[in-house]
Amino acid sequence: MGIKITDAERTTVTRDVKNFGAKTGNVYETLVIMSKRADQISVTIKEELTQKLSEFATTQDSLEEVFENREQIEISRYYEALPKPPAIAMKEMEMDEIYYRRPEADQRKLES
Repeated sequence: MGIKITDAERTTVTRDVKNFGAKTGNVYETLVIMSKRADQISVTIKEELTQKLSEFATTQDSLEEVFENREQIEISRYYEALPKPPAIAMKEMEMDEIYYRRPEADQRKLES
């Protein structure tokens, strides 16, 4: 799922915690998976935003050159309007779009 193209909620939504454990069998494991995915999404969005805003960076520190750049403001507003990374991660988990594995289960298979 693309980070920009998502139908994740942009506002706070109350969720039933019992439903979180349905995919993995453990509520806490599901929350850890979604948390790690939210961190990945956050880093990706931050890198994209930094890259786009770096085009507007000036090398001079003159006060005369400081002015409002309309394109820069529009880019910032666009990224502010995106759903938050935890909401995107929850939506991806709900749609079975997150790949996860259990290393200890893989280790047990190798040992037997």
